[in-house]
Amino acid sequence: MPTISAPTTAQRTAPRPAPLPLVAVCLGYFMVILDVTVVTVALPAIGTALHTGVTGLQWVVDGYTLVFAGLLLFCGGLGDRLGGKVVFLGGLVVFTVASAGCALAPTATVLVLARLAQGLGAALMVPSSLALLRTAYQDRAARARAFGVWGTVAGLAAGAGPVLGGVLVAGLGWRSVFFLNLPVGLAALFLAHRHLPASPADRTRPGLDMPAQTAATVCLAALAAGCIEAGALGWTHPAVLGVFAGCLAGLVAFLALERRSPAPMLPLALFRTRAFAASAVIGVLLNTGFYGLLFLAPLYFQQVHHYSALRTGFALLPAVGVVAAGSALAGRLTARTGPRLPMVAGLAVGAAGLAGWLVAGPGTPYLALVAPMACAGFGTALTMPASVAAVMEAAPDERSGAAAAVFNTARQIGSALGVALFGTLIATGLVAGLHTAVSIAAAGFLTAAALAARCIPGGGRPGHRTRREREARERDPRERRSRGRTARRT
Repeated sequence: MPTISAPTTAQRTAPRPAPLPLVAVCLGYFMVILDVTVVTVALPAIGTALHTGVTGLQWVVDGYTLVFAGLLLFCGGLGDRLGGKVVFLGGLVVFTVASAGCALAPTATVLVLARLAQGLGAALMVPSSLALLRTAYQDRAARARAFGVWGTVAGLAAGAGPVLGGVLVAGLGWRSVFFLNLPVGLAALFLAHRHLPASPADRTRPGLDMPAQTAATVCLAALAAGCIEAGALGWTHPAVLGVFAGCLAGLVAFLALERRSPAPMLPLALFRTRAFAASAVIGVLLNTGFYGLLFLAPLYFQQVHHYSALRTGFALLPAVGVVAAGSALAGRLTARTGPRLPMVAGLAVGAAGLAGWLVAGPGTPYLALVAPMACAGFGTALTMPASVAAVMEAAPDERSGAAAAVFNTARQIGSALGVALFGTLIATGLVAGLHTAVSIAAAGFLTAAALAARCIPGGGRPGHRTRREREARERDPRERRSRGRTARRT
């Protein structure tokens, strides 16, 4: 008879996981998210210094977001093929060098090109960062904590962006917004090179489907270009219509190529699940409204109320300062009730906040906009974690990585579309365009709330089983025998 020995102290006490791999990954991710929001406060100063108008400023913001969105799926596959550490280090190098190019840009054109390169670096880093954390933290509890810290960093970076941007622009000028990335990027490179484990590479996986990637990039770039240039040329200008035709052609080509591909970047079968398709649409509508507002609000405060960059950064705190609280509440609600309730509630609150901006005008006191900003930010933060949970629950386990990439891509497309479309609307007048923009954004939030109410499962009601629980019971032989007995009795 085998003896059972008591566990030793060494067996009972697991070694504490090293924090430096997490620090390295989070430094890179912090820069990626920070550069989405930190630039917004600097836009008027950039426009004045580089002699560019609203169209040029739209490209400064959207150039980064478009490349980021367009290459996320491709770079995720590249990380699987070459190994996450190689791709993550490459992304850090590209992002840091591109940040130096942004800081030193002599013209708006050079700045836009450098922002495109930043988007490439971001797309290389983000998909591989999660794979690296999975490799670095083998213990399940440690990995869960690492993923939680990684998600928290996104909220901190998004919230700190406008305030940090205002402080830097006021004290050191707009170029310091990009110079900030140099010491952070170098520190992340040092830590990543020394402390990140080498992740496995699968060089036997199918090719990276460059034709489909090219078609997707053409589609996204043409969509943003058409929306941006419509502000200066008009929606019926032949060049604008031609660009939109190019967008449609790129979309058709992408879908045709993906349908025939043996290893598609975007598994179209995922969209047959109603909850997944609805969550992707909600991701687009959510980011379109919120990030479109974050683009217009600094312009409103600085051009209509003549706030300084520093005061503008602090003026935006109600919108971004509630992100952490909203995300924390969303986690608790989703665990208790399922994703539907926090999504519907968050989108309804966000819609009310966006509609509250209809009072904005030349004589509107700042206090009248505090509640609308807080509602828009809190509603967005309440919706986002629940949306992620809905996407991951709707996708099969073997497609979880692709599902996460699709949802992140949808969000970035929404961000780019919000800046492109809303920036165009203010071409004829900032206040009138702002009112039109927030009306569209509020309608988008309400549409998303209706989609969530109809298509997203609750998952937390007594007696309710999630899709995965139902599938598990379908596979259980005892459950099948029980159903057979019931059918015979009937």
